[in-house]
Amino acid sequence: MTGKERAALRAQANGLVPLFQVGKGGISDALIKQTDDALEARELIKLKVLLETSPEPPKVIANKLAAATGAEVVSVVGGSMVFYRYSKKLHEKQKNKR
Repeated sequence: MTGKERAALRAQANGLVPLFQVGKGGISDALIKQTDDALEARELIKLKVLLETSPEPPKVIANKLAAATGAEVVSVVGGSMVFYRYSKKLHEKQKNKR
């Protein structure tokens, strides 16, 4: 992903509301499944890390989630993480609507 693409995705993610929070439980199978499903449905998602209770720093969590879901980490700022993964399913639905 180029710097310009990453910047454009960060701009789109500004208005997004975090879908999930990562807390004292860290990364679980349920969180990975939910993140995978959300990426399939939306492509661009934002998650929040509860900094006080999280067992690991946000960058480590972001890298582990990205590896588990096949997504790319767009940005990690404070406790906010933004992920992107191209979704064929989503683009097929948009083509069929036209």
